[in-house]
Amino acid sequence: MAPRFYDTLRESVVPLTPIEPGHVRLYVCGPTVYDHPHIGHMRSCIVYDVLVRHLREQGLRVTHVRNITDIDDKIVQRAAQRGEDIATLTARYTASYREAAQRLFCVAPTHEPKVTAHLPQVHDLIARLIERGAAYVASGDVYYKVASFEPYGKLSHRKLNDLEAGASGRVADDEAKKKQHPADFALWKGTSAEPNWPSPWGPGRPGWHIECSAMCLACLGESCDVHGGGLDLVFPHHENEIAQSEAVTGKPLAGLWLHHGFIEVNKEKMSKSLGNFFTIAECFRVVEPEALRYFMLTTHYRSPLNLDWVENAQGSVTSFPQIEECERRVEYLYATAQRLASFPDARIDPANAQVDPELAAFQQRLAAVLDDDLNMPQALSVVADLLKRINEAIDVASRKQNRLGAATRDSMREQLAALGRVLGLGLDDPAAFQLRVRARRAQNLGLRESEVEEKIAQRIAARKARDFKRADAIRDELLGLGIELMDEGDRTSWRVA
Repeated sequence: MAPRFYDTLRESVVPLTPIEPGHVRLYVCGPTVYDHPHIGHMRSCIVYDVLVRHLREQGLRVTHVRNITDIDDKIVQRAAQRGEDIATLTARYTASYREAAQRLFCVAPTHEPKVTAHLPQVHDLIARLIERGAAYVASGDVYYKVASFEPYGKLSHRKLNDLEAGASGRVADDEAKKKQHPADFALWKGTSAEPNWPSPWGPGRPGWHIECSAMCLACLGESCDVHGGGLDLVFPHHENEIAQSEAVTGKPLAGLWLHHGFIEVNKEKMSKSLGNFFTIAECFRVVEPEALRYFMLTTHYRSPLNLDWVENAQGSVTSFPQIEECERRVEYLYATAQRLASFPDARIDPANAQVDPELAAFQQRLAAVLDDDLNMPQALSVVADLLKRINEAIDVASRKQNRLGAATRDSMREQLAALGRVLGLGLDDPAAFQLRVRARRAQNLGLRESEVEEKIAQRIAARKARDFKRADAIRDELLGLGIELMDEGDRTSWRVA
């Protein structure tokens, strides 16, 4: 069966049917780069990354376009506040966003168009809208005439008479005098103030909505298969994209409209405007990036994802309890992978070709739940079952006179690799991950790793001297400090419990 997703336009789960068989064209509205990304921004990045990974794993070619908005009033205001040109400012924050996405194991998009590189396409699209009577010039500005597009409101399921002007929060008060209808929106904002860009209607800046229409058409043609973004973009941004694009092409802008829910803080959307956000840098200081990625998968993409945190007396974040729990689960994933990788070759039975059918079916089970409207919480449940089966099989094979079948081991390796390809989990070096986590947790407890290692050396010496009472006392002392010891033969490793 074809993958099925919830389409905002049709308000139902429908099959994905690419225009070109075997090739999915995806457009996702990317960041407006006037500041460092916060945790909420990265939910979009991760949701659509899993979608792309899943579709590619199913053998589909995916052209993934995620734009960079580098012309916007917020950018202009921030650059003015800091006394720098917008090119410098947007380059810095674009790099910051890309770095965060990379650390979260998000695959780079196929194309990452910028507004500044697509102004000719913006101008052309506006001119075509004016020519068709769907836009008009007013004192150096150009506005879209919403009354000219009969199905306006079809995505957000609103009626034109009920719409309010300036719903996006990006419309100035003086625009009302220039508009033919309160819901008309700017395609070009005329201004002589710097920075501005030349156009057939005079110097100015493009409107927010026209930018994405122009870039989507330029990169993917008159229709794409999937258009995605956050729920806050349904109206007015995506509604206006539809009006602009379809008024010119006469074709549906997208076959499917996917929208993800917000990350919420105290039941409010996380956003810079509300001041209730945490930057990615704040999060990465407290937990591993991969733990944040796992956290994003714990709730269905269309549902809100609530975030809790703990602060110290100075108001600095010291803990994200839910994400830290996810870090434990990622730690278990890496421990499982490391355990399988270090299983002795001498205990492998090359003649045993039998494989547990449930183990072998992991990839099919994972694909099935992701085909069902990208059900990522169910995908994590499938992963948990896989890890349990791997550890149980290793436990059995580790007993005397038992061995692990070569076919089973190879199947386990392939399932873990598939897990990484599809969900973007388990892609780090297991030992490096565990050492980073251990070092940070020890630091949080006020412990130096060298002190722990010295205690362990003392315990090893006590055991060699057969002073087991002293060895047990050291173990109990460390456990009281939050340090758990693991004995494996003649070596001892440790972790923060």
